Amino acid sequence: MAKKYRYELPEHPVDYGVKVVAADLKIASEAQRTINPARAKAIAADIKPHALGSIIVSQRQNGDLYIVDGQHRREACLIAGIETLVAEVHRGLTLSEEATLFLIKNREAAKTNAHDEYRIGLTAGLPLFVDTESVLVSHKLKIGSTSSNQIGAVQGILAITDKYGPEVLDEVLTIAEAAYGRTAETWDGIIIGGLGEFVGRHRDLVLSAASLDEFARKVEKRSSAARLIGDARSFATGFGSKADGTGSRKMAAYRLFVEVWNKGRRNHKIDIGG
Repeated sequence: MAKKYRYELPEHPVDYGVKVVAADLKIASEAQRTINPARAKAIAADIKPHALGSIIVSQRQNGDLYIVDGQHRREACLIAGIETLVAEVHRGLTLSEEATLFLIKNREAAKTNAHDEYRIGLTAGLPLFVDTESVLVSHKLKIGSTSSNQIGAVQGILAITDKYGPEVLDEVLTIAEAAYGRTAETWDGIIIGGLGEFVGRHRDLVLSAASLDEFARKVEKRSSAARLIGDARSFATGFGSKADGTGSRKMAAYRLFVEVWNKGRRNHKIDIGG
């Protein structure tokens, strides 16, 4: 199994409780989530200066201050006519390190949407995102709304890279395209997630007992991508008798791919309970 990818920063000076002028703060969009004007207006409408907490700022070598976390609070202050905020000021960081700091500060709180996190992770040069992007580029794919050439299941593909490594993600995309062609359903999160678990768990067996093309042909023969997605949803919900969820849909698809592998096979069968 691949080692876990980590978000790491070098040691650097940090000053706490620094008063900064809201109008002087700059934003590097490539290291930030996309700003939501409605959210900033909502904060401004009921703003309480003493309850804003401390925003996080990076001071560049030329003295410019760039927001790392807190751009909505800063925008709300500008709207409400509040001139200063309290900041935690980090000094000596590069742009990529600012992006890493943003992700570290926001990862546990899950405040950043998956597409913004991916974009910022690339700006940070973090291996998890760089390795994943390299695989996507090799398949002529990019992150976006799921279509024939775009994948929307960002967390799903990152999870495959993080848990099993970029080689497995590459093999998953190879199987999916060989079986289903380049369609939106091919890159659906249920398909990719289920294949990720199948290949990740049984990679040694799959590569020793067959080829990716051979397995892809069996997957294609089983049904269309849309049909497999529908079957996985049905199995995940117990045909409507229980709640659905991303994880349960992924594991339902995994079990379906195990069934595809086992069908007609005398040797090298996979225990469906495994």
